[in-house]
Amino acid sequence: METLSEAYKEHTLHLRHIIPLDFSSLPSLPDSHAWSLSNDDYNNNTFPFNDDDDASSSSIPMIDLMDPNAMHLIGHACETWGAFQLKNHGIPFGLIEGVEQEAKNLFSLPTQQKLKALRSPGAATGYGRAQISPFFPSFMWHEGFTIIGSPSHHAKKIWPTDFQHFCDLIEKYEKQMKILAERLTKMALELLEISEEKRKWVGGNNISGAVQLNFYPSCPEPKRAMGLAPHTDTSLFTILHQTQTTGLQIFKEGKGWVPVHPNPNTLVVNTGDLLHIMSNARFRCALHRVTVNRSRKRYSVAYFYSPPIDYVLSPLNVHSAARFRAVTVKEYFSIKAKKFGEALSLIST
Repeated sequence: METLSEAYKEHTLHLRHIIPLDFSSLPSLPDSHAWSLSNDDYNNNTFPFNDDDDASSSSIPMIDLMDPNAMHLIGHACETWGAFQLKNHGIPFGLIEGVEQEAKNLFSLPTQQKLKALRSPGAATGYGRAQISPFFPSFMWHEGFTIIGSPSHHAKKIWPTDFQHFCDLIEKYEKQMKILAERLTKMALELLEISEEKRKWVGGNNISGAVQLNFYPSCPEPKRAMGLAPHTDTSLFTILHQTQTTGLQIFKEGKGWVPVHPNPNTLVVNTGDLLHIMSNARFRCALHRVTVNRSRKRYSVAYFYSPPIDYVLSPLNVHSAARFRAVTVKEYFSIKAKKFGEALSLIST
């Protein structure tokens, strides 16, 4: 069975799009990381930045997974926002805190040690810049570490004799996140009235899943920098734990960029391109970005959940004309890797 990691081998990157800066050594913002209104793919009412500390601004819905009406609340949030915050989600808080601490430990290492696990040009896993870097004229104020399958390959390079704790914790986290993602997926497919036969893959062992550790260092000029540029996720659902530093923003028509204020022991869930396709555009795919802070560092851990790589995506149980042609998960990943923001339009009917 082909894996998600193998699907990236066909789309190699130049090393300049992979190797992050040593952010701790920079007293000022380098030109390579300076953003302006002239950056073509970066408008969408991007500047000026929203005030991250404006607690009065609206935010995405908060949903209690224990609420008897949770499924319909999630459906409404997917239709109107493409994102929601989730409480009483069942993931042990101690496990979340443990993974957060491991992310802090990883990104605090000397640059040369982190570079031992540098992602290769044709790989999806390891340490490096965001995969979306080649599509933007300026680099992002961000370091990432991507895990698909076992984390041991890269962890052994960083901690040759002391990698097991990191691996055990990440694997436990991934298992818990998979269970939660399956629960959300079953709800979404039930709302879409998808037959049991067409959702047999849910709960299988060959789903396409990935864990992404993110670090956004404090930035000397946050108003001219970007932590993560605007994009939609190539996933069914993305489940995110963010630390108590604001930065994540969702774009909402009529409102602009809306900050997602951190809430203790909650997770942020957003729908990706794949659910947008399967729902025939009923469920939104949330355009989101991350801003940076002058005095505070920000960490987050994302889990990306998708069907098996050979699963054929198509609008399911539609009551009107299909808006997208059928594609496999691998084919869509390939289109997104080449065309990025044009991917959905390229499979539109």
